[in-house]
Parts: sequence; C-alpha cells; structure tokens
Amino acid sequence: MRARLVWPQRSASALGYLSSRAPDRQESIISLSPSPSVTATLGPVRQTYAGNADFPPLARAYRDVQQVVKETGLLQRTPVFYSLVGAALVVAFAGCVAGFLLLGDSWFQLLIAAALGIVFTQVAFLAHEAAHRQILSTGPANFRLARVLAGIIGMSYHWWDSKHTRHHGNPNQVGKDPDIQVDTISFLEEDAAQSRGIVRLITRKQGWLFFPLLTLEGLNLHFLGLKHLMTRKNVKGRWIELGLIVLRFAVLLVPLFLLLPVGMAFAFLGVQLAVFGVYMGASFAPNHKGMPVIAPDAKLDFFSKQVRTSRNIRGGWWVTGLMGGLNHQVEHHLFPNMSRLHLSKARGIVRDYCAANGIPYTETSLGRSYAIVIAYLNRVGLAARDPFDCPAAAQLRRA
Repeated sequence: MRARLVWPQRSASALGYLSSRAPDRQESIISLSPSPSVTATLGPVRQTYAGNADFPPLARAYRDVQQVVKETGLLQRTPVFYSLVGAALVVAFAGCVAGFLLLGDSWFQLLIAAALGIVFTQVAFLAHEAAHRQILSTGPANFRLARVLAGIIGMSYHWWDSKHTRHHGNPNQVGKDPDIQVDTISFLEEDAAQSRGIVRLITRKQGWLFFPLLTLEGLNLHFLGLKHLMTRKNVKGRWIELGLIVLRFAVLLVPLFLLLPVGMAFAFLGVQLAVFGVYMGASFAPNHKGMPVIAPDAKLDFFSKQVRTSRNIRGGWWVTGLMGGLNHQVEHHLFPNMSRLHLSKARGIVRDYCAANGIPYTETSLGRSYAIVIAYLNRVGLAARDPFDCPAAAQLRRA
C-alpha cells in the first residue's frame, strides 16, 4: 500500500475557477452556459475565460512536487518497458502482414485494415513519447526516433512537434494553444459564431458529429503534415521526413492495389484511415476539452496552468495501454519526460498535494469524459445559430 504524503497546508483566497463551478472535483467541468431552459429563453451566454484572479498563485507548488518525484526515482528511463512495447508492435505489424497475405481477395481484409489502424495509433503514442524524451537517454536520439516513428504513420514530426510544444506551454489558452484553434470543429464560441456555410451547419451540432468527423481525422493529419513540409520555410529535416512519408505510403499502397481489387483496396484504405482517426481523436480529446479556457492575457504559475486545464481518465493499466499514457494527462503535463510506466505512481503524489492545498484535481471515467466533451462542443456550437433567430418566436412556434 502506498504511504500517503503529508504536505504543508497552504492558504488560498479562492479555490479557483474550476472548483467554484463544479463542487465534485472528481468530475468537474467548466460551465459555459446556464440551464437549457434559460438558454432557450435568453439565448447562449457569452463564453468567459479564466484569468489571473481565478487561480491563486502557487509559486512553490511545482518545485515541491518535483522534488518528491525526483527523490522517488520517477524520472528515470524505463528501457526494458519500451523495448517490450516496441517488440509487441513489431509482432502486431507482422501479424497484420501475415493476415493480409493469407486472406487474399476477401472482404475480411477490412478486419486487417482496422487492426492496422489500431497498430498505427499505438506507434503514434510511441512517437509522442519519444518526442518528449521519455524513451532513450539523450534528446537527439529521442528526436531521431520520433521522426522515424512519425514517418511510419505518415505524419510530419516537425509539424506535430511545433504544434504540440506550443500546446504544452499554454494548454487551453486563447491565442496560444493551437489545439483549441478552429479546424472544422470550433472550441471557442467566437470561432463558432464566425463559421459560415456547411461548416456553420456542422458547428451547430458539432458535439453529436464529433465522433463521425473523427473518421476523417486520419486523412486530415496526413494532409496537414504534408502541407507543413511543402509550404513552411526553414523546416529542419524536411527531405528526410518527406522521404520517410513517401516510403511509408509506397509500402502500404503498392501491395494493396497489386493484390486486391481496386474497390476492396480503397475500402481497406478507408477503414484503416477511419480507425486511425477515431482512435487518435478519442485518445487526445478527453484530456483538455471541457476544462477551463484561459484568457489570452492571463499569466499563471506553471502548476496551476497545467493541473487546472487537464483531465485524467480513471481505469488502471488497461486504460493506460489503450491511451498510451494519455489518461494521466495531469502528470504528463507536469512531467512531460516521465515514462508512461511511472505516471500512475506520480498520480498519487500529485493528488495528495492538490488535496492538501485545495487545488482541484480533475479525474473521471472514459465514458464520462466523452459525455463532457460532447456537451461542451454542443454548448460552443450554440454560437453558430442564426443571429436573427428570435428565441421568443421559436417558443411561440413550438407552442
């Protein structure tokens, strides 16, 4: 049994924006709008953002927790663990290839396509961990590994790294976190209000359409990476990445269209991309969507910024394997170079500190997190309503 750490109590003038909106800290969520009945009468309330006054400063918080984490040895590398994960993925790829060759001209190939989408996502998790210097002993070695792994899944490492680094530095902060910038789906009400045409129609129901739209996310990730490599200036390793991506698609597509009928080959590719997109989106979305959104001019201490904008997913080792460690999002944001194997142990340390100091620590189940994300996106999507719709007239029409 893990011994509970006793932290010194810290006074705070307020428990923070998130806790004031949600009494249950285990399943807390930012509240962006009033009850449905009020919304139907008055229309959606303008989205507000958390600022400096909402988060009491905790200057020593990160240093306190970091010291305990270091003394516990949780920042040490775990080469054996990652060797086993890598070996398992090699076996999984070999199984997909063997199944593909044995099945031949059969619609059961779509099962192989789905399995391949899952394996590619697991490789993406490893690429993410290598980019955070979790796997190998030196930074350059990790970055080279991350570039190769990103090439295997057909993504640009440079594009993803530049985007992800900004996200880690400013999670959920308006104008600074690229993960809340509009891209078909709007994460901020002002973006939803500015949507037009078919995108506006999608935005109105974007919560319900979230998972169907994820079937296109795999294609979108490939496109955005290639666009970055082809159009951006000063991309380090541009030609290496382009070469890896071209080689990857050649190895995937040539056997498909040589050994399968054209229609079946396209179906195989479609299923693989759809599973990859849904799995990726379903793993990354629960971590921050529906958590507090930070005002663009707010300057928060590191600990508050990372803990209060992140959500953990309960479930034990199987959820950690399923999500590549992303279920421990709070700890990952505090210690991005920590091995996946140690995140669950760090969770206990961080939870104890938060409990002792009145800091909201958000954790919920996987299913509940999806419900929160869908509800949040639907609330944001209300801003895409026709501005000339009169709520009172709508009520009279329904009457």
